[in-house]
Amino acid sequence: MARDSDRSVNPLLELRAFFRAALVDPVPRDHNEPDGAFRRRRVVAAVTLLVGAVVLAWALRIEPGNDIFYVATFALAAVWAVGAFASGPLHLGRGHTRAGEGSSRGIVQSVALGALLLGLFMAGAVVVAQIPVLRNPVQELLDHARVGSLALVTVITIVNGIAEELYFRGALYAGVGRRHAVAVTTVIYALVTATSGIPLLVLAAALVGLVVAFQRRVTGGILGPTITHLTWSLGMLYLLPLVLDRLS
Repeated sequence: MARDSDRSVNPLLELRAFFRAALVDPVPRDHNEPDGAFRRRRVVAAVTLLVGAVVLAWALRIEPGNDIFYVATFALAAVWAVGAFASGPLHLGRGHTRAGEGSSRGIVQSVALGALLLGLFMAGAVVVAQIPVLRNPVQELLDHARVGSLALVTVITIVNGIAEELYFRGALYAGVGRRHAVAVTTVIYALVTATSGIPLLVLAAALVGLVVAFQRRVTGGILGPTITHLTWSLGMLYLLPLVLDRLS
């Protein structure tokens, strides 16, 4: 009879296996495309990036309570989504199964990854809440949910999260090429976010962008990154104001 210690699960080994499956070992696939289609994807992705960066800078500078903010953010989502679909085929991708045999859509894995990111950011928020120079710009951004409609901001968060993944981990990632796609898409995502003028938002974009870029590399598609992104962003929308308000 096997002893209890033989059947016990080592949490560190389990966590290591999880991160390896989610962010390191690619699932086999064949997403090659002709040279002409690849060049076209790059052109469409570049034009979309320029337009999207301008619209994002405009949207994030609109005062809380101004209804134009909703128009601007939906317009931004339209730019990312239209550009992504116009660039060429997009793939949902597949993740590793828990047993390590075969593949699945990786939905639970992606939710878990998003929750881990959320926990990391909530821990960081405890520190940010004590530093006005870091806290105040974030509070001003969150005022869009406080002053306006939280339900509408929730919809905007979902729509824009999906649209961003369609573009950044869909069209742009495929247009960069495999060799440096993780690094290039992460840097561009952070630089585009820098138009907001909010340092912590740029840092968040860099960290989340890096995680979902690795996830895109593993799964070969946008479904996993999208679920991870939405889990994190919706959690931040509802939990971050509570942490900042209570600790500041």
